[in-house]
Amino acid sequence: MKDFSPKSFPELFAGLVALSLALVVSSLIGGQAIRDFKRANDVLVVTGSAKRPIRSDAMIWRVSVSSQRPTAQEAYQDLTRQTDRLGGYFQAQQVPEAAITPGAIESYAIPAVDANGRDTGQIVAYRLTQRFEVRAEDVDRYTQLAQQSAELLNENINIVSEPPQYLYTQLSQVRIEMVAEATKDAKARAEAIADSTGARVGEVRSANTGVFQITSRNSTDVSDYGIYDTSSIDKDITAVVSVTFTLE
Repeated sequence: MKDFSPKSFPELFAGLVALSLALVVSSLIGGQAIRDFKRANDVLVVTGSAKRPIRSDAMIWRVSVSSQRPTAQEAYQDLTRQTDRLGGYFQAQQVPEAAITPGAIESYAIPAVDANGRDTGQIVAYRLTQRFEVRAEDVDRYTQLAQQSAELLNENINIVSEPPQYLYTQLSQVRIEMVAEATKDAKARAEAIADSTGARVGEVRSANTGVFQITSRNSTDVSDYGIYDTSSIDKDITAVVSVTFTLE
């Protein structure tokens, strides 16, 4: 066994003191690292939203005329009469030709059936349809025009006027503005929550933009896939943003 002389005790004592100091320093450093880690992971996730009323600035109106006659020739002649009259109606209402897009004529042969509903192989009539699409920016005037077009029924014009689709052409710019507003709302909510706990809102860790809801005015409809209402002239657009803030 190794003998320890009295001269070796100061060296041993000094080594123990150095080891103790090293352990204390390591503990302090480790404790600070843990606190820093917790602070770095102390976050607050808040959802902000923004809502703005908008008014449609464009519309699409689809209208069609049709004729059903025993022969294809008769159906075509009658359809031509109706399309000419509809064209005159558009001209009288000062609808520019550039706003009207005619579709291809649709032809359908109506088969004869027996008492059991089976096709006999014979044709009893031909039905022809001509569709038109009208695009316009004067939403109010063309809405009224679409409503008045039913008057042509009194002239033996087989007109079918579909409900107009109302659009808003400035969505790309509005979306940017709405995201900014929703983010500000999220920060205001985060600050209110943080104040109640004695913390302070730090930097933004991440942000996720939700789908936009474009609904009829004052509607409460919401969809995970987003909504784009085209049935109303006056609409509301709602943006939602989920923001993760650090807390200090």
